[in-house]
Parts: sequence; structure tokens; C-alpha cells
Amino acid sequence: MFIVGIDIAKKSHQGIIIDSEGKPVGKTFKFKNTMEGFDNLLGIIKEVDSDISHFEVGMEATGHYWINLYTRLIDKGFKVHVINPLQSDAIRNLYLRKTKTDSVDSKLIANVIRFGEYTETRLTDDKLLAVRELSRQRFYLVDLNSDLKRKVVVVMDKIFPEYQKTFSDMFGKTSCAILKRCPSAKEVNDIPLDELTSIVQEASRKKFSTNKANEVKAKAKNSFSALIQTEHYSILVKQMVEQIEMNEKQIKDLEKVIAEKFDQLNSKITQIPGIGPVLGAVIVSEIGDINRFSSPKKLVAYAGIDPSIKQSGDFLSSANHMSKRGSPYLRRALWIASFVNLNHNKEIAELYTKKTDGGKSHYRTMGFLCHKLLNIIYVVLKNNVDYVPYYNQEEPEQEKKCS
Repeated sequence: MFIVGIDIAKKSHQGIIIDSEGKPVGKTFKFKNTMEGFDNLLGIIKEVDSDISHFEVGMEATGHYWINLYTRLIDKGFKVHVINPLQSDAIRNLYLRKTKTDSVDSKLIANVIRFGEYTETRLTDDKLLAVRELSRQRFYLVDLNSDLKRKVVVVMDKIFPEYQKTFSDMFGKTSCAILKRCPSAKEVNDIPLDELTSIVQEASRKKFSTNKANEVKAKAKNSFSALIQTEHYSILVKQMVEQIEMNEKQIKDLEKVIAEKFDQLNSKITQIPGIGPVLGAVIVSEIGDINRFSSPKKLVAYAGIDPSIKQSGDFLSSANHMSKRGSPYLRRALWIASFVNLNHNKEIAELYTKKTDGGKSHYRTMGFLCHKLLNIIYVVLKNNVDYVPYYNQEEPEQEKKCS
């Protein structure tokens, strides 16, 4: 039996082949992350043994650079192990003289596979992978829009600070129409009332009319704006508002596609209060194959909402924070769902009240609720059962019930 250890990089990978006793078979080798490089790897392996069943391949889950090589090797029939870099780091730390080079890393990875003490990273199937990538892109656009809105507010504080209180939503359709045309107090003063009224009526579908235009005009006339040139600030606002509108359209388009693809997964997770198709898609795709978690505790650790442990001698800290070593997207979705649950889930609301009445802070209690919610999610996904609220259960301890 031979083990191929591969240190993954963007442009080229470093490899080594060792036997079952850990002795190198030949020298370390380098091959490009291309089709030509892949063929070179196959040639080196066949020089050692033409039977691919005699080989196991090990590599780290480094960014996304391992996926192409992984899928190609699997397609050829190789047995491939993908490990978390933290596990190879743990073995590296055992050496008194710590070294980190590509050749050393490839041998280290091969020995991790040889020892057998590792947890594999599995490549999600195509459907889940698609949902995950779409969901992550949605989060990116949502965050981008939040940043753009903050920047617009900062600029408006200089050129028309009173404008923010004119509409309940400064970034609603009517408000954005005005911001794209005349964002500064000076521009509002310069634009004719009938033209401003037309902008307001068209954007609001006649919900607002002359009264709203007059209100904007009045605030602009008495605006305590900075005595500076505003032309360049107006350009910034107009461009950022256009970007916000474009992002919001793309977010809606993504949510529609995500909901359609999530529906194909036939998941029961949306039966849980606070989890709709969008959040459900994030949670299910970030978890991946639920069967790789043998207990809720392991899923909690994967999500990074388990407490970090600080201990020295007889001292054990009782005020530990979340480890946050898992998927940030999964944690974010759980956090959002937990907030929604406070208003729609009697069980979660009662737990929140109980904890806060007992002296726990809001954020510590929310962390507890995320933990509780993930336990519920685990039962629903693991057993593929309907969600049953704890207070509706006849037998709270029976299996396959969410409690």
C-alpha cells in the first residue's frame, strides 16, 4: 500500500509517495494545477505501481484549490482523503524543530493518512454545493449593500443632514428616486417644484405627491449642510444608490433561485419557526451531509457555537466565549433564525425569558438559543422527521421528537 501526500497551492502542488512504513518512494515532486500537471501526477504514480487500488491520496482542504484535483482523482478511481489543515498542524507541532516547507508538508500529510487519526472533509454533492455558493453570494451582496448604505448616510450628513428623517426608509423606492436626481440640499433648492413632484409621484405610484415634495423643499431650504462644494459628493451618492438598487435586484433574483433549488432538496427544516427557504438553504448547505455528525454536540462544534475551554491547573473559566471555529455563514443563519424565533416560537421565547430572568446577558442567552435551535435542526435533519414543538409533545423524551 502506498500513500500519496499532496500539499495544495494555487498554481502548483507538491507531492510525495510513501510506503506503509512511512519510507519515501523516490523524491518529492512538483506538478502544476493544470490538466498537464494532473497527467504528470498520474505518470509518477504509475511508475511506482500501475494498480491504482494500491494507492491512497491525502491532501489538505486549502481554500478551494483542492477541489479540482480531488474531483479528477475521484473520477479516475483513487481513494482520496481530504483533511482539515488544523489536524496536520497538530502533528507538525509535535516536532521540536518546527519546519514548514512544501516538501515537508506533503510528507506530513501522507503520514497523517498513514496514522489514520483524522477527520475527512467531504465534497458536498452538486445540488448542495450550488445552494451553498448561491447563499454565500447573497450574504456578500447583503453585506455590500449595508456598507453602501452606511456610506450614503455619511455623505448625506454633510450635504443634506435633514433628509434622513423625510422618509421612514431612506432607501425606499421614492427616496432613492430623489437621491439619484438631487441628493444635496443645494440641488433640491435648484430643482423646480413641479419636477420634484413628478419624481415623487412616479416613484411612489402617486402614494406621495406635492405635499411630500414641499416637505423635501422646506427641509432643503433650512438645511444645516456643510458650506462646501457638493458636486463630487452628489456624484458619490447617485452612484452608490444605483449600486444599492442593482444589488437589491440581484439579491431578489438570487433568493428566487435559492428557493427553487432548496425546494429540490425536500428538507423539512423550514417547518421550524424562524427558518424559511433562504435561511434553510444556508443551514442545510453549510452543514452538508448530516450523517457525518454522530451527535448534536459534534454539529455544534462544527458550527463554532460551542464554548471555548480555558483551563490551567485547578482553574476552569466559567465565562468562555463561542469558539467560532466553524462556518461563519452557518453561525450567522442560526443567529438570525434565533432572533425570529423569539417572536414566533413559544418554546424559544420561554427559554429566553428564563435565562435572562436568571441573570444571563442578552448575547449569552442568544448564544444558548442558537445552541438549542441547532439541536432541534439536528434531530429534524438526522431522522428526517417533522418538527414538533416541545410544548405540543405528549412524550417529550421519545425519540425522533424535537425537544
